[in-house]
Amino acid sequence: MADVIPTGQERATVVRRAVRVAVAAGAGFYPLLYGAGLPVTALYALFAPIAVGLLSPIPGSGRQRASVMVRALPPALALATLGTLLAVDTWAAVGGMLVVGFLLAFAAVGGPRPAGVGPGLQLFYILACFPPYAPGTLGQRLSGLTIGILLLTALELLLPDPPATPYRERVARALDEAARGTAPGGVPPERLREAGARLRLSAVPPAERPAGAGRSDRALEQAGRAARRLLDQLATLAETSPTGIDPASAALLDRVSRLCTTSARFLRTGEDPPVPGALEAAMRDFQAERVRQASAAPGERPPAEVERRHSRVLALAESARMVEITSGIAVHGRPTEPAFPRRLFWYADLSTPRLWARRVLGNATFRSVLFQNAVRTALGLAAARAVAGSLDLSHGFWVLLAVLTLGRTTAGATWQAVRQAVAGNAAGALVAGALLIGLGPHTDVYAALLAPVMLVAFSLGPLLGVAYAQALFTLVVATAFAQIEPVTWRLSEARMIDVVTGSVIGLLCGLLAWPAGARSEVHRAMADLLRTCAELVPGTAEALLRGSGAVTGPAPGTTVRGERAAPQTRPEGSPSPPRPPPPVLPGEGGWQAAPRTLPGVHKLRLAEAAYAQYRTETPAEDTRADWHAMLIAANHMLLGAHYLPRFGLRSPGDATDASAAWARTTAREAVAEVDRIAALLTGGAPEPVRRRTPADDRPPTPLSVDLEVWLESLDQQLTRIDVSLAPPVRPSPPVTPSGRRTAPPG
Repeated sequence: MADVIPTGQERATVVRRAVRVAVAAGAGFYPLLYGAGLPVTALYALFAPIAVGLLSPIPGSGRQRASVMVRALPPALALATLGTLLAVDTWAAVGGMLVVGFLLAFAAVGGPRPAGVGPGLQLFYILACFPPYAPGTLGQRLSGLTIGILLLTALELLLPDPPATPYRERVARALDEAARGTAPGGVPPERLREAGARLRLSAVPPAERPAGAGRSDRALEQAGRAARRLLDQLATLAETSPTGIDPASAALLDRVSRLCTTSARFLRTGEDPPVPGALEAAMRDFQAERVRQASAAPGERPPAEVERRHSRVLALAESARMVEITSGIAVHGRPTEPAFPRRLFWYADLSTPRLWARRVLGNATFRSVLFQNAVRTALGLAAARAVAGSLDLSHGFWVLLAVLTLGRTTAGATWQAVRQAVAGNAAGALVAGALLIGLGPHTDVYAALLAPVMLVAFSLGPLLGVAYAQALFTLVVATAFAQIEPVTWRLSEARMIDVVTGSVIGLLCGLLAWPAGARSEVHRAMADLLRTCAELVPGTAEALLRGSGAVTGPAPGTTVRGERAAPQTRPEGSPSPPRPPPPVLPGEGGWQAAPRTLPGVHKLRLAEAAYAQYRTETPAEDTRADWHAMLIAANHMLLGAHYLPRFGLRSPGDATDASAAWARTTAREAVAEVDRIAALLTGGAPEPVRRRTPADDRPPTPLSVDLEVWLESLDQQLTRIDVSLAPPVRPSPPVTPSGRRTAPPG
């Protein structure tokens, strides 16, 4: 049985795909074999739709997949040509397999579509690089391959799957919800958070995920995160201020609502973008009013809760401003207004080739899960080609096919797939052997059976699981090869041997090369990310304390975690002088006070890639760990490092040294707690950090209400992460009437 019961829509999708592949394979195979008498061309015309349409999980609608297939045709022809020429020698074919295997697997850095078409392109080289060495048949091979892919492309357009909701439309819908959520009582907080959760990439079909390296995809993904943060901030505001909003906050929230509505329409139509600078001007006016109120006499200042509400409103307006900038880049490829802070929009002015170079170089490390998978795949395929060539296996192609289709990112998952595949092949080999013995050389019967067998195999195999898929595919192979050349029951025996050989090679690769898949990598990547971003917390606090005119304390290099020091600050945005700096708002510390965040942005990308891979492996361990909360906490620290120095208020007249001491102590405690969480992620057993309750020990007059709200929010997020990493508490065994405790269950 399949591990997961598919839904009705998923079953319909599988059946449509099976019909497309079976019809395309048959439409090329039968005329070329029986009409033109070209068995080699017929074999490639049969194999091409299976490789690209069935064994390559190309995501997207029919038009999207058809586009990918057409663009994949030239590389497919080149790989078939290369494989045909390198088949002259086993070790030449092995060397080619090593290079081709790595490059095509590593192409996953380009997003879901290159990753999806990669296995099909691998198979075109694999099929051609096996004996017989026949360069004279190259033309027949290439023509059959072309016919098969074009037939499948046509069927993708004639029998398409229903299109999925584009990510741009998802962001637009989230912004519509945010516009309604700015009104008091407009949208319940739970509904706002649910709208934000629908922007998670795990909830988006692979074809619609903005995973490319270009400006538009990067901006759209960032817009989704900013919109989700905005929705969460609106939910928090609704929970903390359930009754009424002061006039200044209401005016700014109204501006945010109009921006969300305009940005949603802009994302849908590409026309009528938001007025550049309108929200910025509203934020300046709001900040000026905050400064005026904060500078008033102690008895005339608004209550602390009102100041905190103002801080939350200004923070969510900043999230809306980020949505405005990223929407402009996503639609037009460039921002409609100066994109500040530069660190968070570093890609806005880079060319597409430079962005792709950064994507490739950023993953060219053993810490990258995509790099690990590419190395594991290349080594497995090269080893399989060497074994098949050295042992002169009659159908060595199936050895590599087993490595490619049964290999998983963890040794445990590979072993599970191998067990099912071997069992399925054994059953399929018995049925196919009996079929070949019973029918003998009756080619017409095999021709009549091939089309329905393909339809059944391609429909039921993906629905029922690996064992059924392997068994049914064995029948497809037997009925197809029996029409090309005389075969006996030993064909099933050869396939069985080849599949077992490939399964063993794949399992060994899984055991020797990163056997835990992304499990250890996601732990290490998250730990590195949190540590790197935590270094921004003391530096940000110091930037705000110095910028506010408060009593100066330790310099940014003050030791906050043993021997480690917080990073030195440097001018922000200095490498890009052509754009004018943003207006300096009254009371802010200035952009030059923001700590350096580029290392944190780089670590965030690696952690997101590791987490995405880890999520696909359905791990049996660490299911309680809140990985998404870790990414949110990292974003919170990165955004605060830019936001707080810009909008931090000057200290009130009655601010005391105790306020600065509270801010520095809380920042150090946050760093210590991050160190503790990182140690837990990497297998350590640190002692709990003794932390005060910020609300209880907070000075009555805050030095910076913005810094206070930021640190308290960070404390809540770290607490949530800490709870998710704690082992579950087992209940105490019940006590019997005699006073004896019973043994715990299990």
